[in-house]
Amino acid sequence: MNWAIEARRQLHLIPEAGYEEFKTQATLEQLIRSLDSPRVHITHWRTGLFVRVDGLVGEKTIGYRADIDGLPITEETGLEFASIHEGMMHACGHDVHMSIALGLIKRAVEVPFNHHLVVFFQPAEEGPGGAEPMAKSELFYHFRPDALFGLHVAPEYPVGMVASRPGVLFASARELHITIHGKGGHGAFPHAGIDAVIVQAALIMQLQTIVSRNIDPMGSAVVSIGKIAAGTKENIIADTAKLDGTVRALSDKEMVVLESRIRQIIAGVEMTYNVQIDLEFGNRYHEVVNDERYLYQFEEAVEEVGYSYKTCVPAMTGEDFGYMLKQVPGFMVWLGVNDMGSGLHQSTLNPDERAIEVAIELFDHYFRTVMIQ
Repeated sequence: MNWAIEARRQLHLIPEAGYEEFKTQATLEQLIRSLDSPRVHITHWRTGLFVRVDGLVGEKTIGYRADIDGLPITEETGLEFASIHEGMMHACGHDVHMSIALGLIKRAVEVPFNHHLVVFFQPAEEGPGGAEPMAKSELFYHFRPDALFGLHVAPEYPVGMVASRPGVLFASARELHITIHGKGGHGAFPHAGIDAVIVQAALIMQLQTIVSRNIDPMGSAVVSIGKIAAGTKENIIADTAKLDGTVRALSDKEMVVLESRIRQIIAGVEMTYNVQIDLEFGNRYHEVVNDERYLYQFEEAVEEVGYSYKTCVPAMTGEDFGYMLKQVPGFMVWLGVNDMGSGLHQSTLNPDERAIEVAIELFDHYFRTVMIQ
């Protein structure tokens, strides 16, 4: 079996939450050390890794990032190598991302690049966000690349196709956490309490007016509440209610409007219902903005290798890789993995493993031909 595919299957077995990727880190290190090369240097950062492969000349450094965490989803693929961690799954393709990075390291060992290669195995992409603290670390400045690249699996595209665009590819995103403090009581005497469930319902409906009435129709933004919780029993007025969601936008201007209106609406609901509401925004995932020069060279590389490239529209997908691209020029692309029956973050996601070698071949060729600024 192909070495990178075998590595992917090992990693698929052991998905772990952000900053808990201890087995993943150990497995990655074991696989890399098995290459037994004095030109490979491994450095730990939290539950991630910095891996540098010395180039022949080393005038420039190419960076490649792979995220490594899993999701709290119970796998339903039926694969022989399905997750052995109950309630956890690589349902966003990070196992594929890691195996491609490993394959590129192996290629750089077997046939050295002229440039140095640094691979960033980044934890916690799914939350709370590992890219920003990793890029702010002293190690990042020590290994800082001159250009930085990455990819994300795309179930909707066939194997052999990659897609991207110059400029904004992915949206800016932030987590949203809201806690409503009402007053509990007996369900028979609602007038004696302050029902947090009623406040919760009203707040959800008002939040959904922001995009339709406060965002320019020519812009793009999302406010989604994905989780709610309240109450303990059917005949008790809930004293507390919680909402968790995500806000996303394709520009800083739209994100400012989203955050401002959320604060204003919460203040109004507090006054209307005589409650206290706690609001917490999670780490911001910046827009993924692709460098046009490097992406154009990549398009040429795709054609030279014999695969297909598609210019796609921006997506509301959140990716903390955007923070790294604010520090270092580069790009991210969608990689076709031909799973039309399932989408990202679904329990049945099953990427076509042939895409792994496609990506390794593409980026191997690109890293040997790209003109680094």
